[in-house]
Amino acid sequence: MTAAHKGVSASYADQLVMRIFSGIQPTGRKHLGNYIGAITQYVAGQDRGDPAIYCIVDLHAISVPYDPAELRERVLDTTAILVAAGLDPDRCVLFRQSDVPEHSELQWLLSSVTELGRLNRMHQFRDKSVAQRELVSAALLMYPVLQAADVLAYRAHEVPVGEDQREHLELMRDVAVRFNARFGEEVLVVPEHRIPEVGARVRDLQEPDRKMSTTGGSVQGTVLVLDEPKTIEKKFKRAVTDSEDPPTIRRGPDKAGITNLIEILATVRGVTPDAIEQDFADARYGDFKVAVGTEVAEWLAPVRERYDELRGDEAALEAMLAAGAEKARAMAAPTVADVRRVMGFGGS
Repeated sequence: MTAAHKGVSASYADQLVMRIFSGIQPTGRKHLGNYIGAITQYVAGQDRGDPAIYCIVDLHAISVPYDPAELRERVLDTTAILVAAGLDPDRCVLFRQSDVPEHSELQWLLSSVTELGRLNRMHQFRDKSVAQRELVSAALLMYPVLQAADVLAYRAHEVPVGEDQREHLELMRDVAVRFNARFGEEVLVVPEHRIPEVGARVRDLQEPDRKMSTTGGSVQGTVLVLDEPKTIEKKFKRAVTDSEDPPTIRRGPDKAGITNLIEILATVRGVTPDAIEQDFADARYGDFKVAVGTEVAEWLAPVRERYDELRGDEAALEAMLAAGAEKARAMAAPTVADVRRVMGFGGS
């Protein structure tokens, strides 16, 4: 019996496609780790996905304290950065999460097959709830369920994410499997994650035992996508390395700082880390840090310049998001309709 015969939308059953989905937070400023671990994957994915679907997840942003006016600005900032980096709204689907109500409805429906105990044990919930002094919101607890709804609404096959999201992807997969088993139809697609081999967890330049972050990292150790070239170069010149004597440009568990720089430069050049080690086999740490900083600054410069052009036209950015939301709803609505049907909602 085919999926269409079992009740799943025929339009989906007839598809032989590779749908890619990923969401990106509008909170904070985008740093080099975001750019390498997510944004570059988005750009590459728009030529592989059919379609590639990218969502600015503003609903997720309200799970922690936030400023409404700033949230609106950050959504537009993020949209401009993504397009400046190479996303083309004509080749992918780019939209704002809150413009597609199917995400919220599907979250509620999927909560019926999600274990409360597992949500309580999620690392992100435990870490962020400790930091909340006034209120630990239910939204923070339900964050992974909304994330599951984001992906499952589009029956996506692949989800490009950073290493830190692996736990959430596993929960998402389990929710899809449990839902299909509970209601007897393969309504939901069980997605696979795609984590980059290099650059999956870019490290703070000052504290290389920690990932780069705009919220928990150091100011000098966090390279922002929109930093001026001289600022980028200065941050790399001051990057922490190690005390090995004589110094060697090699990767290793005892060389977190140098390993981080090697993997960053490998990504920028589009080569293997081994190639970087060979090219700088005789280099001193200072010269190596200068080289990495210079190449990263040059790599990001076109993005910063294009961003400045795009960000000034807010009407165009809003129109872009609205057009993307219309495309997204056309894909999400049939999934939610199938979920409602097998769960017993609506007419027979």
